Amino acid sequence: MQGRSISKGIANGELLISPEPISFLSGVDPETGTVVEHGHPLEGQSIAGRVLAFPYGKGSTVGSYVIYALKQNGLAPAAIINTEAEPIIAVGAIIAGIPMVDRLPPEFSRLPSGTLVTVNGDTGEVSCDETG
Repeated sequence: MQGRSISKGIANGELLISPEPISFLSGVDPETGTVVEHGHPLEGQSIAGRVLAFPYGKGSTVGSYVIYALKQNGLAPAAIINTEAEPIIAVGAIIAGIPMVDRLPPEFSRLPSGTLVTVNGDTGEVSCDETG
């Protein structure tokens, strides 16, 4: 599937999908890699090493630095996929060296969490393991 490249690099992992935006400031614990925002659909789940897909970011610009802290702590997502990237998440992915794409075609939304995907931030492409 072809999208738009936001942050360079190639990574793969298990897809973790949120139907709601994510705030990295106070929404994700940089010491554990766990979503801690009360009532969030991913509350209690670890984003570490997974391909994190969500519509867009929300909250403070400090969220970019939380993404960087997650990377420094070895707890960052392997890659990020957004419906539409915005500056907070894009800057965080770029400074942390996390591959990121957005604007994927509608068929991406039919993939379930747990699907193994590869994100190519160099080309904007996302491919999946159809047998997984």
